[in-house]
Amino acid sequence: MKFDNITHVYFVGIGGIGMSALARYFKAVGKHVAGYDRTQTVLTAELIAENIEVHFSDDVQAIPEAFKDANRRNNILVVYTPAIPKDHSELNFFRQQEFAVVKRSQVLGVITSMHKTLAVAGTHGKTTTSSILAHILKTADFNVAAFLGGIARNYNSNIILPTSEHDVINVVEADEFDRSFLTLFPFAAAITSMDADHLDIYGSGEELIKTYQQFASQVDEKGLLALRKGLRMQPVKALTKFYAAGTQSDFYADEISIRNHRYWFNFHSPNGVIEGISLGLPGRHNVENAVAAIALAMHVGVKEDAIRAALQGYKGVKRRFDIRFSDANCTFIDDYAHHPQELRAAIMSVRELFEGKKITGIFQPHLFSRTRDFAEEFATSLALLDEIILLDIYPARELPLEGVTASWLMNKINHVNKILLNKADILNYINKHEPEVLITLGAGDIDTLVTPIQQLLERKYSVHEFKNHKQ
Repeated sequence: MKFDNITHVYFVGIGGIGMSALARYFKAVGKHVAGYDRTQTVLTAELIAENIEVHFSDDVQAIPEAFKDANRRNNILVVYTPAIPKDHSELNFFRQQEFAVVKRSQVLGVITSMHKTLAVAGTHGKTTTSSILAHILKTADFNVAAFLGGIARNYNSNIILPTSEHDVINVVEADEFDRSFLTLFPFAAAITSMDADHLDIYGSGEELIKTYQQFASQVDEKGLLALRKGLRMQPVKALTKFYAAGTQSDFYADEISIRNHRYWFNFHSPNGVIEGISLGLPGRHNVENAVAAIALAMHVGVKEDAIRAALQGYKGVKRRFDIRFSDANCTFIDDYAHHPQELRAAIMSVRELFEGKKITGIFQPHLFSRTRDFAEEFATSLALLDEIILLDIYPARELPLEGVTASWLMNKINHVNKILLNKADILNYINKHEPEVLITLGAGDIDTLVTPIQQLLERKYSVHEFKNHKQ
């Protein structure tokens, strides 16, 4: 597959974080870009502001004429996400008319095959790790093209574009959903975790691990595979090293401490020690993510000064432990956590930073199948909160499953201070109950509550006292 003759690129599901990054890429390289998404979001509004035409109804008539001209089908590429249902009329129109219709992962595979690629895989941790890695390379003046699964605050985007076509290093999230990462053949890669997830795709945790093994085998034999310590993997052709935080490994952090809401640590590698690294992200798991990013960066030649400067100035990713409001009365944090292990990590990070404070969590479960498959684990993680507010399950691409509801999950949580609310009632509840530390959690449309909650807190408490601690 080559894109030289492509002049128009149409995205079915353009509002997705990965899809929108590709849309921005094609726009930047001079293609005419448009697309469909079912929901209007801040991200789709940004795409429209960037002169990308987006509509929100599944309607063939709404597709711009230039993108459905069958006489020019050799110049038109249609990209879709596997989350799009099989009966989608626009997608079926393009297939019936024999346009070139490809998955997002296939396009990313082609783009990244043209240059050296560093990939980060894992059921959680990959967005933060890949954005740290991209920022390190950018700080070191490498020519970086990064395709990220979140909005990096340093660049206010989910994509970093290269400054030229020469000597590009790609940084990409290797997404296990629908086995998408098997289109990648990276020079070096990190695997942050292989916890069971997407069982609607894989059927079992064992099958998921087999697919990670396949991905690992695709890393270049001259490259590096960095595995979080404790992960088990059969030998592959690439040099395999382990990384950790707080315990010795091939790459590891020690002397970990917190000063003024920042982590400080020393980084150890086979080449020596970098002392006194400062990172503004909360949670030891993020120190571990930073270790993985540093390991990959060093493998392509980044030096100590650039590593130190990059982590000092790294601002994080929106919706990853995103502190939206903080004053003497209340702190409000937003986090994308949607897997039990991610919930545990986020909640324990809050406990570490705000010791002794009452922690209220608003959680929106994402997918009926994930809620069913990990109900007991979700219940255990949510019980770590002092107060639990549960929203209805966000269906995403799924139809309801009989008996799998938010109230069903609620009954499994061994906690006295729990409540089930509608999204429409959240602001009134917060206004009446005045939480000390509030965290919104989930990957669905809970993000539409974030700005209204922040605005409520800014009105409720004097704005001049507000201290923005965004990491």
